[in-house]
Amino acid sequence: MTILAQFPMEASFHAGETVRVEALARGVMRLVLDRPQVRNAFNAQMIRELSQALEELAVLPEDRLRLLLLEGEGNVFCAGADLAYMKEQAEAGAERNLENARELARMFASLAGFPAPVVSCVQGAAIGGGLGLAVCSDFVLADPKAVFATSEVMLGLVPAVISPYIVRKLGLAHAAPLMLTGRRILARDALASGLVQRLVEPEETGEEALDKVLREFLCAGPRAARATRELLRRIAPLPGPDLFEHTAGAIAAARASSEGQAGLQAFFQKSAPSWNRA
Repeated sequence: MTILAQFPMEASFHAGETVRVEALARGVMRLVLDRPQVRNAFNAQMIRELSQALEELAVLPEDRLRLLLLEGEGNVFCAGADLAYMKEQAEAGAERNLENARELARMFASLAGFPAPVVSCVQGAAIGGGLGLAVCSDFVLADPKAVFATSEVMLGLVPAVISPYIVRKLGLAHAAPLMLTGRRILARDALASGLVQRLVEPEETGEEALDKVLREFLCAGPRAARATRELLRRIAPLPGPDLFEHTAGAIAAARASSEGQAGLQAFFQKSAPSWNRA
């Protein structure tokens, strides 16, 4: 996580066990994923706390919240879903599994539909749901060594609830190879595809790069920035109720499927799944 001398912390806005929100100077709110011991991977509690934090932030007036900054504590932005959590959901029963998938989908919808501009600062990796956070953002600043992937298919799973946002940001030509292979791409490739908007340059620190990005966004009038984000949502609409429900059902079904269970088991056993053995 960056230390921004020009945007000092003014107050703690929200403090959970897995997520915290800090009020920085000039109307910047920093939402921090705070599970560095597991590379900020999602579990049920983090999903709930992210949703709660976004709900509390979304009602703030524009003079208090001009920009949302999303960061991860430690060396990795977000490694996606905690696979132990995924396995637990698959074994929890069909209804609970589906409701958990809906909770995850609602969290991404809240971020994608957030009233103020959203900037994500990615270091280390943005995998699976971490990539979902990035594509729901308006601007991604990345360390040149960061990697990006949605690796669900390699585990017999489906990148379901984040898929509308991946396609919305990257277009089908870039989204399909990423989603269908699960391959990792480097930050330079992510920049070329439009997933990333700026890399930290060799002659600058991450803090200096982020300071420049924040200053650029704060040149906009607070109301104009929000109105423009709403305009962009109308031009490129977010997924409607039918697609929302379909994507939640798709990940719930994949988690409970024999292929998904086999893929997760292979991961825990550190072996290749049956469909990927030489």
